[in-house]
Amino acid sequence: MRAAVFHDRGDVRVEHVPDAEVGPGDLLLRVSVVGICGTDAHEFDSGPHMFPIRSAHPVSGHVGPMIPGHELTGTIEAMGTDVEGFELGTLVVSGAGISCGHCFWCTRAMTNLCQHYSTLGLHQNGALAEYVAVPASTCMDASSYGISADTAALAQPMSIAVHAMRRGRLAQDESAVILGAGGIGAFLTYAVADRCGSVVVSDLGTERLDIATALGATHTVQVGSDRSVQDVLDANEIIPSVVYEVSGSAAGFQQALTIASRGARLVMVGLQHGPLEIDVRGVSLREVELVGTNAHVCASDLPEALRLLAARKGGWTDVAPVALSLDELVEEGLKPLAERRSARIKTLIDPWASATRKTVA
Repeated sequence: MRAAVFHDRGDVRVEHVPDAEVGPGDLLLRVSVVGICGTDAHEFDSGPHMFPIRSAHPVSGHVGPMIPGHELTGTIEAMGTDVEGFELGTLVVSGAGISCGHCFWCTRAMTNLCQHYSTLGLHQNGALAEYVAVPASTCMDASSYGISADTAALAQPMSIAVHAMRRGRLAQDESAVILGAGGIGAFLTYAVADRCGSVVVSDLGTERLDIATALGATHTVQVGSDRSVQDVLDANEIIPSVVYEVSGSAAGFQQALTIASRGARLVMVGLQHGPLEIDVRGVSLREVELVGTNAHVCASDLPEALRLLAARKGGWTDVAPVALSLDELVEEGLKPLAERRSARIKTLIDPWASATRKTVA
């Protein structure tokens, strides 16, 4: 089969590799569409960081060149032994995260913190290929939601946003601020707007802010303009209960701390690249909660992600307007993401396409 294979920093090649093989408990999927994200671009640009290229991953055991791709959807071609509840030809989505099911965290429905966690496309071969074998335990039937495969490919990042939204314990009568409207920030905007009626979104780009408005933001602020987030909060008498920091920048985190009101929850969605100094005394005196979030709980967050994706009238072509071919992955997908010049909020890859195509809502 054809697949994109990561060999080393800056070295991703489209090659013919042995066909994916279905094992016990697995589904063999004919891959429909795959999303790529900042993690994939980061690995390409400066990695390997998470990809187990030079030493074996402690859980998956993979070592050496690897097929990325952890945001995936596809149709079932074959099923391994002990698989129940699925039918051949069904469109499914995979959460990609593989948990053991019996450790301390798994038994408390915190599978994303599993002691033996690994992820398809990050720690073992993923879906940037024509076929992929995935554990059935990570998959959900998407056929009943009435969405296209292109939309279904957004389920994994939407589930990350759903998990982050829930970590903030956001109530219907509360207000939220989202700093950063990129990939996860856009999905988070929609998830938060579905939960409460007041959402302030800040970002560098006007196009992203326009899409944030279409996704339910009630107020938007362009970074660097003559209006700050605090100005908007004051002018509209908004006291945010939750601040979601999605940019992953040190400046974004400091801004989040500054605008967090007394008793607010600051949910750290974007991953910081180094240690930060914070006013711990101020955090204590204002009783601000610092809340970490990582990945998603497949069993609870993935169904809600599918519901949200299906609920948006008109689909998601503004967020993900095109699907690239495998041959365009590096030049049109990974490089623009790594260099922060991609015009798309979400980049999709169709491993069967011969050239860029428009997505289908």
